[in-house]
Amino acid sequence: MSFPLLTATAALPALGAVATAAVPAARRTTAKWLALVVSLATLALAITVLVRFDPDGSRYQLTESHAWIKDFGVRYELGVDGIAVALIALTAVLIPFIILAGWHDADPLETGSRRWRPTQGFFALILAVEAMVIVSFEATDVFLFYIFFEAMLIPMYFLIGGFGDRAHEHGEETAATQRSYAAVKFLLYNLAGGLIMLAAVIGLYVVAGNFSLTEIAEARANGSLHMATSTERWLFLGFFFAFAVKAPLWPLHTWLPNAMQESTAPVAVLITAVVDKVGTFAMLRFCLQLFPEASKWATPVILVLALISIVYGALLAVGQRDIKRLVAYASISHFGFIIMGIFAMTSQGQSGATLYMVNHGISTAALMLVAGFLISRRGSRLIADYGGVQKVAPVLAGTFLIGGLATLSLPGLAPFVSEFLVLVGTFTRYPVIGVIATFGIVLAALYTLVLYQRTMTGPVKPEVSAMPDLRVRELVVVAPLIVLLIFLGVYPKPVTDIVNPAVKQTMSDVQKKDPKPEVEAAK
Repeated sequence: MSFPLLTATAALPALGAVATAAVPAARRTTAKWLALVVSLATLALAITVLVRFDPDGSRYQLTESHAWIKDFGVRYELGVDGIAVALIALTAVLIPFIILAGWHDADPLETGSRRWRPTQGFFALILAVEAMVIVSFEATDVFLFYIFFEAMLIPMYFLIGGFGDRAHEHGEETAATQRSYAAVKFLLYNLAGGLIMLAAVIGLYVVAGNFSLTEIAEARANGSLHMATSTERWLFLGFFFAFAVKAPLWPLHTWLPNAMQESTAPVAVLITAVVDKVGTFAMLRFCLQLFPEASKWATPVILVLALISIVYGALLAVGQRDIKRLVAYASISHFGFIIMGIFAMTSQGQSGATLYMVNHGISTAALMLVAGFLISRRGSRLIADYGGVQKVAPVLAGTFLIGGLATLSLPGLAPFVSEFLVLVGTFTRYPVIGVIATFGIVLAALYTLVLYQRTMTGPVKPEVSAMPDLRVRELVVVAPLIVLLIFLGVYPKPVTDIVNPAVKQTMSDVQKKDPKPEVEAAK
């Protein structure tokens, strides 16, 4: 029997979460180091998955399959394609940086405060989210995926509501109320999506007789399983609604700005760079593979919603006064690009969308974590409270600028390649949508550069005159992310080589071919 590598990759952070939570309260530093070591060990396993995966091999590799609930056809089935491998690697890379960036975020508050923050719980919850996200990327049994897709809401709820940002202009009691509101809103939105998806999962079982993604897709391909058109469309909508909430797609996005605003910067990164990727990933793996005809039927409406997300998110980002809300609305715009690339139904669009998931995770982590370091120094999230930071903390300002330039997809940085592929892939099939979407790039330049100008340039405000520059721990967090942004901006081939074969198979699922160019290339 071969070593269950996929199970181990998910089980290690889960066991690490239990062990971290069990560390005595007086040994907070031990809990931090334990969580960091577990996250690094998980990264080592994720790298092993990456190395052992053969892009030219079978669609799902490193597979595991065991009977679980026999009476209902539920199996413990795992397998990864190139898209899943890339996102598992992204998750495993980001978690150690999230832990390091949040090293002091769960330390006890000031003496006499009525609030108590269990340090062990903070890091245990982060590891628990990592485990559930990894299983979601690995699961090829629909019911197994659903369980972890929903279960990750529990630790995220406590991370948002119990370990919120300390920088709040309205005092501790108001801050606690707003954190609770953001956490409950996050939970209710995602639970509503999950309950609708549960009905669709049950409907899929009634139609197919099992929950195996590979068996259902194969039966659909060879004609042994036929779904009525109306049935397929209703099931597709049930799945897509849940994924659109998680993604988040307009108009189901409103939970995200509140959640990111009230979270610590590392938890905000966990939300938008890791957890939300499960939604867009699932659109590729489940919506397109299980319901190809319904996916094509819904494409025009989804593209319009994605386009609205792009422009709406960017416009609202321009007008934000809060740094975290600005990044949140920028992320809504970026997720619009990802979803547009997926449903453009071209290989360039879907390759770009997958690459965008990876690159957005890295760029958002870089920008938000540096913003978190900035906010922790000043004690305010408001843009107006800053000015002249580059004169007193040049390294902090420089890294903030690079993260911002990556967010606006500057050529030479990783997001540019993915955004370019998405736009090219969309334009070849839907030129009007592609042209309008380019306005999102213009708006991204506006909100990013205005943010930098207002916070980093100009006269030095008295409140930031003594602001220290990045410390060693903070540099260890930010520097590798910047290196990745530059490396993947110049040489994205390592990621595209992994994801392109999976994209071709997805295109085959929906029986779509790339449009032929109107002008043949000269020979």
